[in-house]
Amino acid sequence: MADAARSTNRPGALDITRKLAEICGSPFARFAGPADEVAGRTARWVAVPGGPHAAAEVLRLAAAYDLTVVPRGAGTKIDWGAAPAQVDIMLDTGRLAGVWHEPHAAAVAEIGAGTPLRAVQATLARTNRRLPVDAPSPGATLGGVLAADESGPLRHRHGSPCAQLIGVRYLDADGELVSVGESGTEAFGRAAPDVGGGRPGGRAPAADADGGPGRGGGDAILGRGGMPGLDVARLLCGSQGGLGVLVSATMRVQAVPASRVWVSRPVWTPLEVHDLVRAVLASGVGPAAVELDLPVPVPLPRRRIPATHPSVINRPDHPAVTGRPAAGSLVVLLEGGPADVTERAERLTAVLGAPAMVSHHAPEWWGRYPFAPGDTALRIEVPINDLHAAVYALRDAAGTPVPVRGSAGGGAVHAALPGALPPERVASILTAVRSVLIARRGRCVVVAAPPAVRRAVDLWGELPALPRLRSAKAHLDPHHRLAPGRLPGGL
Repeated sequence: MADAARSTNRPGALDITRKLAEICGSPFARFAGPADEVAGRTARWVAVPGGPHAAAEVLRLAAAYDLTVVPRGAGTKIDWGAAPAQVDIMLDTGRLAGVWHEPHAAAVAEIGAGTPLRAVQATLARTNRRLPVDAPSPGATLGGVLAADESGPLRHRHGSPCAQLIGVRYLDADGELVSVGESGTEAFGRAAPDVGGGRPGGRAPAADADGGPGRGGGDAILGRGGMPGLDVARLLCGSQGGLGVLVSATMRVQAVPASRVWVSRPVWTPLEVHDLVRAVLASGVGPAAVELDLPVPVPLPRRRIPATHPSVINRPDHPAVTGRPAAGSLVVLLEGGPADVTERAERLTAVLGAPAMVSHHAPEWWGRYPFAPGDTALRIEVPINDLHAAVYALRDAAGTPVPVRGSAGGGAVHAALPGALPPERVASILTAVRSVLIARRGRCVVVAAPPAVRRAVDLWGELPALPRLRSAKAHLDPHHRLAPGRLPGGL
């Protein structure tokens, strides 16, 4: 039966298409097209189930025909990580969407996995609340953010999105609905709209529920016996859909800050960042984010711009003021009440010195990645005291400045290598950088890359948690039907 389904020209494939249409509705099940790829691997079918019950039926159909399933949200990170070994059914979560929350009192919200993050924020803003989540991928769904454990600047204060989970509802590889942690119902202390239907902590038939590497939690929790409660919820984070299909997540929410200001300071060398970050963290101003931007230097124009020109006047990083151009900038976000934020900003500018400036608007690069489609995107994690060493190591290995951006306050930044670099050159750069980082308890991961690079290099580097990850995969997806090959080690 599985062999008959491998080609969309065979009778078995037509039977699968018909059954997917019965489950999802004819407009929401089809043969895949050229754009339906996962890291370069084209799917055979696309299914867009209308609720948890339908999604469970898709997974049960896949199990019956021995087909693989890869979840997709908005597709903003569909080319991240390793290519799956095979994509039979792409399960689009776009109809598993919605936000359920108590309008005035609840500190949590239960959110459908397919809900765009910007829609979540817009809904919560009606009651002056937000998720403290600012993933950089435009249009990303909450499920996609959790599946990649994608964080933005606010991670400095609030932790990653996965750290803010208090419960999830997900479908396992056999199509059984599982609820772990607190759902919206338990968290609110009252009945909330049922988007999953499972019993907390156990399994429930999905038929009752209709209508409604990465990194992530693996290192800390994979070895715990039984994987109960939030251990499993956070285990799904960063799993790229390889351990379960997220249906909904219950997340902490908070009041929207009354005031936000960005305090920026030009920096001239990566080594200077070390001292500035230490000063910021020791100042007691309680930053919400501490971000670093080190772009590739742009050659100065041949015609010199006068220092009095309106475009450059009062810019503390202009060569006319400093004597040399800045390499980049360190920007600190402060949030809170207006008077409190003003006082903290004054204290911080005194700490950072005369070049520091205060603005009520984020810099243009804020919350954006330094890489573009087609680049080889790297993620570097290292203790903040050694961040400068990682930047220097990357520059030395590449033989030229490399754009770096991310959390200087948390020691997690992204960098971009040109997509035109040959795979062997990228591999040599990774080896050099990882050799520097390993002694500093850091790591360098390839987030995304052109297909030739992805096939040729080690995306993950040394991963001590791999044996425990292998055990988790064997426990949650023993037949390797969920996104096989997306996890480290080809899992």
